[in-house]
Amino acid sequence: MNKKLIILLTVFIDVLGIGIIIPILPFYVESYGATATTVTLLFAVYSFFSFFSGPFLGSWSDKIGRKPILLISLFSTSLGWLIFAFAPNIIWLFIGRIIDGLAAGNFPIAQSYLIDISKDEKEKTSNLSLIGACFGVGLIIGPAIGGFLSSWFLSAPFWFVGGLALLNSIMAVFFLPETNKNKDLNKKLELNPLKPLQLALNNKPLRLSLLAWFLLSLALASQQSTFSLYLSDKFNLGSIAVSLFMTAAGVIIIINQAFAVKKFWLKYFSENSLNIWLMFFISGGFLLMGLNYLIIFIIGYIINTVTQSVLRATLTSRMTKKSGGQGHGAVLGVINSVMSLGMIIGPVFTGWLFEMHSSWPFWAASIFALTAFFVLLSDTAEISNPTATIKEEELALEEQKMELA
Repeated sequence: MNKKLIILLTVFIDVLGIGIIIPILPFYVESYGATATTVTLLFAVYSFFSFFSGPFLGSWSDKIGRKPILLISLFSTSLGWLIFAFAPNIIWLFIGRIIDGLAAGNFPIAQSYLIDISKDEKEKTSNLSLIGACFGVGLIIGPAIGGFLSSWFLSAPFWFVGGLALLNSIMAVFFLPETNKNKDLNKKLELNPLKPLQLALNNKPLRLSLLAWFLLSLALASQQSTFSLYLSDKFNLGSIAVSLFMTAAGVIIIINQAFAVKKFWLKYFSENSLNIWLMFFISGGFLLMGLNYLIIFIIGYIINTVTQSVLRATLTSRMTKKSGGQGHGAVLGVINSVMSLGMIIGPVFTGWLFEMHSSWPFWAASIFALTAFFVLLSDTAEISNPTATIKEEELALEEQKMELA
């Protein structure tokens, strides 16, 4: 079977589980008598632990290979959801999310797989966009399956997803190939989970791109954490409308990342231009979503869905190019951690803003994205004048190689 197809099938099964869980999770947690704050904390605790585990698992995959680390991550996902399914109380719900977060390497390792098998930079960006397409399909199919299963009993979707992740793990054991041809078994593995993040931040060419990625993560978290509340508050729309918005987003993501990224975006625009100007447009999209008119909200939502689905691929590709002495797994782990940091800070900050004014989280997201736009402009200006920074970059890369030796 084609390597890319096997990898994408593994990713799709994992993403399908996420799509099944998203609409059910808040209601399931509330059945334990939990408050909305507890629901938010369950999301945050996963992001908190994945923030620390992402770089470590990525570095480990550079050392011993992609397959064993992905298997650990898939098995932990299965265990986490099964614990969630039979949890006798709220404490066990947190234990389930912590276990999943401690080995949350599914997406960074899958991205490393696709980079390993890419022949050139354009194919790499195109391959990375396919993960987004898998996510889009999961958003379309998953909620329908979750709703059907929950009609039996509320924990049924979690048993199903836990079993699905276990099946995915077993399939990966037998069918998933190893693609890391540059393993270094003698390489010292840094036990400090923050070390890869520190090395990445010491890499001056990479630093500004990571800052832009963090700001984008904050913006997206600001939208996602208050999305349903805003639709209800401003337009009196309920769960059915939220599901329709998710389905529409899934369709757009599939079309955009499976076809348009390769056939249109990368064909007519450079990655640098896409990163800069799509960041500007996504800032405008957030601004439109914060206005009190449903049609303008929908226009802003479409703009944001299109732009973010391209930015996730192009920004990730750009950061791996600028990684210097670090392996792809380590850098993708760092990228995952930076996004997790945004997913920790964003919901807490924007929850407070929403209580003050329901539009403010979207306007805050617009400011975050606009700041990222100026960061990327600065980053491009710096790259276009290499004589001013080449010595500093060489020193940074040399320091990383010594650290990683």
